[in-house]
Amino acid sequence: MRIAAGALVVVLTAASTTPANAAAWEEVIGTGSFSGYGALESEWNYRYPWGSDHNGTARMYASSSDHNHVSLSGGVLTVKATRISWDEGNSGADPHLPIRYHSGAIHAKEHVVVNDQFPNWEVKGDFQAPSTRGTWPAFWLTGVNSWPPESDILELKGDNRNWFNTFRTSSDVSSSIVGVSSPGSWHTYRAWMTKVNNTDVVIHYYLDGKWIAQHTARNFVGKPLWVIINLQMEGSSGSPGPTAETVYRARNVYIGRTRA
Repeated sequence: MRIAAGALVVVLTAASTTPANAAAWEEVIGTGSFSGYGALESEWNYRYPWGSDHNGTARMYASSSDHNHVSLSGGVLTVKATRISWDEGNSGADPHLPIRYHSGAIHAKEHVVVNDQFPNWEVKGDFQAPSTRGTWPAFWLTGVNSWPPESDILELKGDNRNWFNTFRTSSDVSSSIVGVSSPGSWHTYRAWMTKVNNTDVVIHYYLDGKWIAQHTARNFVGKPLWVIINLQMEGSSGSPGPTAETVYRARNVYIGRTRA
């Protein structure tokens, strides 16, 4: 989740929105990965791939023995952010903001890699997302070996608008911004990625089954991507953030692909 000055806003009104033959798809992570901690930990790792800090004021705390900020119940993942009252220093990640919250994140063990062998991918899930000032929930893909590439499937930044973003470089960005009615209720966020030539991918973004936009993801072919669910705070979502606990919930998260 990065914000570039002068980001291009693109919302298209027509496109081919039918993915490859459903019979050709294979499951990478099924909708049952939040059914229990064993299932979760077989498919997901805790925190960010790079550790506990990122670009806001929340530090991620979660492990197989610490479920204060990442917990499961009834097939639902709950990520909880709480305000702290002590000095914990600054984030180790740019822009090095002061740590004011403890929160949680998970990332998929399997990478998304669009290539000749796996030319189509689908990444989707149902989410209840906070939308008050200072809350920054996300469901996103980011480069394993470099940044960018990045694709944001869900990103709310302190209000009820979702940002579907595709970062090709730090300054070459497509952003499709759409209002979400009651984002704290369940909504389905989805990306369908398909290889179109030796270097480029097209990403279709959907909200509640409705096609929103198509972005061209140049130079995404062959680049492994992490899939991350996290609740960051403040930063691009404004400040001051809430003093009460903030929760972000997910269910039915699915990653699938076609095999050539």
